[in-house]
Amino acid sequence: MAVSPRSAADARRRQILRGARACFTRNGFHATSMQDILREAGLSAGSVYRYFRGKDDIVAVIVAEALESVHEAYTAVVTSDPPPRPDTVVASVLARMRGNAPAPEADRDLPQLLIQVFGESLRNEEFARMMAAGFSSVIEQWVVLVRQYQELGWVDPLVNAEDLARTFGGVLQGYLVQAALFGDWDADAFVHGLRGLVDMSVLTSPGQCE
Repeated sequence: MAVSPRSAADARRRQILRGARACFTRNGFHATSMQDILREAGLSAGSVYRYFRGKDDIVAVIVAEALESVHEAYTAVVTSDPPPRPDTVVASVLARMRGNAPAPEADRDLPQLLIQVFGESLRNEEFARMMAAGFSSVIEQWVVLVRQYQELGWVDPLVNAEDLARTFGGVLQGYLVQAALFGDWDADAFVHGLRGLVDMSVLTSPGQCE
């Protein structure tokens, strides 16, 4: 069966992006050269520049894909019925992200890539805008979840939904940082700890924390 030109082009782009992701994960954005990417992808300069203008273009695509993976994962969780408990949202989102990954290795290197993007956003205005938009999207989706929890009686209806949404959004960021630094992708312990934290309001009667 003949391969269409578009399919061949998509496959070549994915090959380049896989090579770039491997280099960025191993060496970081700044320490990776185009020659490193060419060598990792096993391609010539001409074949790479046909699809990307340069390293910055490749980095921007990878960052956009990572943020889109997070957005799609949250969207799938938010639209599920019934909504997952707060303590299982992180595990659900991570599972969705792994399922949406463009390549098998993408789930392993996503935390390392994101933590590099966090740092790069302090110096790169384009990355900063992308990260701000991505985080705003996550917060908006958490607000939807928190309001569903309030309707279900899982969360105090007097709690400000956006305040709690920002806290929950920070939980996933913290988990990704831990995964990047310590290499632990097993979400079970994290979910158990978060469950205990969420249940404190139920297990602790008024006045006990005073």
